Amino acid sequence: MKRGCFLWRGEPVAFGDGESIAIALTKAGMRDLSTGGDGGGSRYFCGIGACQNCLVVVDGAVVEACLTPASDGLDVAALGGRHE
Repeated sequence: MKRGCFLWRGEPVAFGDGESIAIALTKAGMRDLSTGGDGGGSRYFCGIGACQNCLVVVDGAVVEACLTPASDGLDVAALGGRHE
């Protein structure tokens, strides 16, 4: 299985062939993706883009982490200014 790496909040995250950003982050133990509208953390939930709970910023664009394929060199950041 091909492996690659993208940056999450400046730290490298490995992924396997065909994995989404959300799956790679989940496998790496990252559950809290950003600050949700209620001030709590948002996370990967539905896996089909319906809940919009896994929104992240990828190279400056807001995307659903569950629908966005992981690829080498992406710069992925939390939506809402959360940096933990």
